[in-house]
Amino acid sequence: MNRIAKGMTSLLALALCASASAAAIDWSKVDQALGKKGSDQPGGVHKYGLPRSDLNVTVDGVAIKPALALGSWLAFQPTTDGAMFMGDLVLTDTEISPVMQRLIEGGIEITAVHNHLLRTSVPVFYMHVGGHGDPVKLAETLHAGLALSTTPFGQSSPSQTPAPLELDTAAIEKILGYKGTANGGVYQFSIPRAEAVSEGGMAIPASMGTATALNFQPTGGGKAAITGDFVLLGSEVNPILKTLRQHGIEVTALHSHMIDDAPHLFFMHFWANEDAQRLAQGLRAAVDLANLKRGS
Repeated sequence: MNRIAKGMTSLLALALCASASAAAIDWSKVDQALGKKGSDQPGGVHKYGLPRSDLNVTVDGVAIKPALALGSWLAFQPTTDGAMFMGDLVLTDTEISPVMQRLIEGGIEITAVHNHLLRTSVPVFYMHVGGHGDPVKLAETLHAGLALSTTPFGQSSPSQTPAPLELDTAAIEKILGYKGTANGGVYQFSIPRAEAVSEGGMAIPASMGTATALNFQPTGGGKAAITGDFVLLGSEVNPILKTLRQHGIEVTALHSHMIDDAPHLFFMHFWANEDAQRLAQGLRAAVDLANLKRGS
């Protein structure tokens, strides 16, 4: 057998092992350990949403909906020896230390702690976490850590007839060149990077937190509060930062979320509350400077 054939055989064996591992995970047991039902996402990812609906947070007089900027999440991906996970926990300033201590005791890695927004009425921070191993044990540790916060674990009961958004979403989609989705009173766009992303040598799907997020929350009269984050290469950071500022969009944070990612990515968070279509034009100017997958 030649070298190329041997290499292909090895890759096939790894793929089969990963597939077997994915099939072996009983996600219902992970759901039970975490205390929350997850949902299957593209790329074999099992994801949990933990919106901080218990917090009343305003920025510049705008009441922040959980779907806009207060959504904790955890995403699990099968590996050959169990699962790896990544996540982002929304915590108040007094919750950070006890939650962090409990997670550390359980072997969870802390990859970042920082702000995403400025001038919040309640001091809110974001703790990025990760780890690998037995998914049930990881979920048990995550639940124990989050239990030291007031993060709600109950299943949300969405209205059967959600109120229509006071936004011209078709016009915003046309400007941005992407399709969005309504979620919890917010119109959301998720745009993956064009190149492959890995963490610790393992491929990371966009559903694990590597997609640019653009969120619009209506504030009346055709206006919207916007926030989210651009996922960027180092070479893209300053051109996009300048472009956002030129369009009246405030850059509120710039940092990494992962430690061993390739390529190394930076996350640029932003904020504005103005005419929604004008803000969409500013976001589109920034999107065009990044190596993102293009919309249809």
